[in-house]
Amino acid sequence: MARIHLLPDILISQIAAGEVVERPASALKELLENSLDAGSTSIQVQLVQGGIKRISVSDDGSGIEHDDLALALSRHATSKIASLDDLERVASLGFRGEALASIASIARVSLTSRAQTSLHGWRVETTADDSRQPAPAARAVGTSVDVEDLYFNTPARRKFLKTESTEFGHCEEVFRRLALSRPEIGFALTHNGRQISQLPAVHDNADARVTAMLGKEFYAQSVAIHAAAGGLQLTGLAAMPTYHRSGRDAQYLFVNGRYVRDKLLSHAVRQAYQDVLHHDRHPAYVLFLSLDPALVDVNVHPAKTEVRFRDGQGIHRFVFHGLEKALARPRSISVEPVATATEFPAAEYSRWQSGAYQQGELQVAEPATFYQTLFSGIRESYARTDALQSAPLETLPELGFAVAQLSGIYILAQNKNGLVIVDMHAAHERVMYEQLKAATNGSALASQPLLIPVTFTADSLDVATASEQQEKLHDFGLDVGVLSPTALAVRSVPALLKDADAAELAKSVLAELREFGASQTLTERRNELLSTMACHGAVRANRQLTVPEMNALLRAMERIDRADQCNHGRPTWFQISIEELDRMFMRGR
Repeated sequence: MARIHLLPDILISQIAAGEVVERPASALKELLENSLDAGSTSIQVQLVQGGIKRISVSDDGSGIEHDDLALALSRHATSKIASLDDLERVASLGFRGEALASIASIARVSLTSRAQTSLHGWRVETTADDSRQPAPAARAVGTSVDVEDLYFNTPARRKFLKTESTEFGHCEEVFRRLALSRPEIGFALTHNGRQISQLPAVHDNADARVTAMLGKEFYAQSVAIHAAAGGLQLTGLAAMPTYHRSGRDAQYLFVNGRYVRDKLLSHAVRQAYQDVLHHDRHPAYVLFLSLDPALVDVNVHPAKTEVRFRDGQGIHRFVFHGLEKALARPRSISVEPVATATEFPAAEYSRWQSGAYQQGELQVAEPATFYQTLFSGIRESYARTDALQSAPLETLPELGFAVAQLSGIYILAQNKNGLVIVDMHAAHERVMYEQLKAATNGSALASQPLLIPVTFTADSLDVATASEQQEKLHDFGLDVGVLSPTALAVRSVPALLKDADAAELAKSVLAELREFGASQTLTERRNELLSTMACHGAVRANRQLTVPEMNALLRAMERIDRADQCNHGRPTWFQISIEELDRMFMRGR
C-alpha cells in the first residue's frame, strides 16, 4: 500500500466539485444564491449551449472589496459565517465557502466586482492551475461571474453531461426556483443570445410572480395558504385537486427562502391531499415555510437542498394541518342560514334550522315505499312553490334547492348566486367517504346482516385471506365466510353501505388485505380503502332521484368538508352565476 500523503489543493477542489457542481445547473444555482445573499435587486443570467459553454451571472448587489476578491476563489473562504454559532443559525443561502473554488477548479472563471466604496471595479481570472491578482475593470456596483468551458480539464466528467437542451432545461428549472423564492427581485434569462424570461420585481403582489412562472391556470385553480403557530409560518399557493398533474414538475417547497427536497415536508403535503387526489396523480403547489434558523439544519449536503428539523414531527403536523384546513373548504360552503326572522317565515325558518328539511341520508336502492314513508311528512313542502321555495334568494342554503335531474347524472339546483350543477355520484361518494371515516374513528364499522348471503367465485388467495383475516374484515363491517376452496359468501356488510354490491365490496377489501397486509391496511392505507368502499356505496348514474332525495344530498354536502371534490379529486359541483347566464343569452345588450 502506498504511503499516506496530503492531496494537492487543486485535486481536493476537483473532488469537492463532484458534489457541488454536478452539472451546469448546479453551478448556476451557486452563483444565483451568491447574488441573492449580496442583496441584489436585479439579476441577469446568460447561458450558452445549455450552460456547458458559458454561464454568466450579473447582479447589482453589494459587491466584493478589492482585498477580498482573490480570496473569494479560495476554498473555505466566506463572509457569511465565522463560528459554530453562526453555522447553527444560518440565514443566508450560501455559507460553506466552497462553491466558487469548486467551480474554478473545473472551469475558466472570471470574477468582476465593484464594492460601494470603490471608485471602479476589479477583475480576477483563474483557471485550474493559474491565478492572477485583481486588475482594474469597468463595472457598476455589483458583481459579474463568467464561467466558461465547464469540465474542460476533467473530460471524464464532461462525458456525463447530457444534450444542450437537457442541460438548459435543468438550468431553467434552477432559475425558476430562485425566481419564485424572491419575487421582490427582478430576474432575466437569455440562452444563446435569445431572451427566455424577463421577470420584473414585484413588491406588492407576490402572487404575480407565481402566475408568471406557473401560469394563469395554476393561479386560478389555487387556494391561498396562510397558517401560523408557535413561531412557524406557512404561506403560498396550493392547487385544488382538480388541477392535478402526472408528475411532480409543479411542486416547490421553500424553507426560509431556500428551495428544498425534503421527504418529511413532501409527505405532509401528500397526506393533506390524500382524501381528494387519486394516488396516481400529483398535486401542484408553491409553499414557503418560515421558522427560526436555529430549528433547522441546512448543513446536511454540499448541494444544500436537504435539511433536518429539530422537531420533525411538529413540523409535519403543522404543515399537514395548515394545508389540509385550507383545502377543506375552498368554496366556503356553509350550512348556517343567513335569513332573518323578517325575511323568512318563522315557522319555515325554525323547521329548516331544526333539520326537518334534511330528510336523513340518501340511500342507494331502497324501494319506493321507503321514500314514501320517509318523506311523507314533508314531500308536499318540496313539491309545491311554497314559502320555503319562494323565499328571497339570499336566504337560501349555499347549494340551494334542487329543481331537476339531468340525464340521470346531474342535479340542477338554484341558489342565491344562480345555477348549481352537481355530479350526484361524485358528491354522494364524498359524503359516504366522510361518513365512513367518522364511523371508523377508533372503532370498527357497524355491520348490517344480509337476509340472503351473497356468494361469488374467488381464487385460492382470496379464500385464504378471508379465512385468515376474519377479525380485520369485521373491523370493516364485513362478514365473509368460506363456502369451498373456490367460493366465498358475504353474510354482512357495513351498515352505511348496505345497498352496495356486496361481492364487489368484499373483493376490494380482500385485494387490499392481500397486497398490503392487515397492519398497513388499517393504518396508512385505511383512508384509501374507505374511499374505494365509498365508491361502491355511492348512488350510480341513471338512478332517478326524487326532489327530496336530491335536496337530501345537497344538505349532506353542506355538512362535510371538501364537498367540492370527490375522493379522486374530480369536482362534485359547479356554480354558474346569473351574470354568466345573462352573457350566454346576451341579455341587456
